[in-house]
Amino acid sequence: MSASDHSLTDRNEQIRDAKRVTLIGAWIDGTLGLAKVIVGLLVGSAALIADGIHSFSDLVTDGFVLAATHYGRQDPDQDHHYGHGRIETLATLLLGSVLIFVAGAIAWSSLQRLLVGTSIPAPGIWAMLLAVAALLAKEWIFQYTLRVAKRVSSRLLEANAWHSRSDALSTAVVLVALIGAQLGAGWLDAIAAVVVGLLVGKVGWDLLWESARELVDTALPEDAQQRMHEVACSVPGVDSVHDLRTRQSAGWVMVDLHIVVGPKVSVSEAHEIGNEVSRRLRRAFPALTDVIFHIDPEDDAGEGDPSRFPGLPLRPEVEAALDERWYKHPVWRTLTDLQLHYLNGKVSVSLVVGDDIHQPPQCLASQLKALASDIEWLGNVEVLFVTRAASDPTTPHSWRAR
Repeated sequence: MSASDHSLTDRNEQIRDAKRVTLIGAWIDGTLGLAKVIVGLLVGSAALIADGIHSFSDLVTDGFVLAATHYGRQDPDQDHHYGHGRIETLATLLLGSVLIFVAGAIAWSSLQRLLVGTSIPAPGIWAMLLAVAALLAKEWIFQYTLRVAKRVSSRLLEANAWHSRSDALSTAVVLVALIGAQLGAGWLDAIAAVVVGLLVGKVGWDLLWESARELVDTALPEDAQQRMHEVACSVPGVDSVHDLRTRQSAGWVMVDLHIVVGPKVSVSEAHEIGNEVSRRLRRAFPALTDVIFHIDPEDDAGEGDPSRFPGLPLRPEVEAALDERWYKHPVWRTLTDLQLHYLNGKVSVSLVVGDDIHQPPQCLASQLKALASDIEWLGNVEVLFVTRAASDPTTPHSWRAR
């Protein structure tokens, strides 16, 4: 099975696990909500009825999570070249906002009951047992959802887990209220609810803050970036690495970096060096989904984006300028290959010629340099002699550098 097949299988398993735990949570929310409302109506407990409505509201959140998980984990398409991970990030942002709203509602309603002195009738043992069962069920689904969220690296699922925990804490407040009402101390409900509201609000704010940082492309921590830099520099053929940049999306990581290689290595060798950097980074950081590398023949760190500055002439213009000055020279007339090297802000040229010119290459290079001394962008000039391969003299284009 290829790496892409493994990636697709892992993604499908993650989506399946996320949907399964969310559906289980939705079933629990629906069952508990119905039971709380019915028992609350039977015993006359407004707190239990409100908690039942809170459980029903979780069904809406569960549906939201299912939709975001389904669409957020889809592969890139024509309109979303980098995937759909931001859907999960946006959903987490909204879910964190919901948690803050829930926290505020819990604290505000509790303060109102405390100030007004609302009396709560004795609910009876069955109402308290239901609250205990609901508390245990919501705590279990919280732990289960949180484990799955960490396994599939989903902040959205983690946010939904904490939403379940907020429901469990809300039920705990109701249980305190029921026990307090049974014992004649209904004011305990308000005090406990304010504390719970603050805790839920803290969770909501953390989720809101993390997802907002992700939306504005906040980089990985410095130590993670340093490890990436070290992994890239350990690849043979890499002289140095600069402009390493990272960002995150729904638990996944994307990185782009500039890799400095030898100034005269072939394009294919430089590209394979970059491929090896990508492979090692993916092995060291499994959360990486996208690695973009740029090959540099020299270290230009801190010099800015080269596309914003005037460039050097490309091959057609270089050949035209050199032909105008060298067309009479024997080296130019017997030229077999012209190699261009863009280094140090100049265009250095290597001329490959046959060995039938009986002058030292250094002397020829000096002559050519002098003939083109008016060209500002011309750097070093090098002349290389080649001869036909002795092993195959009948092959006219088989050459061996000398």
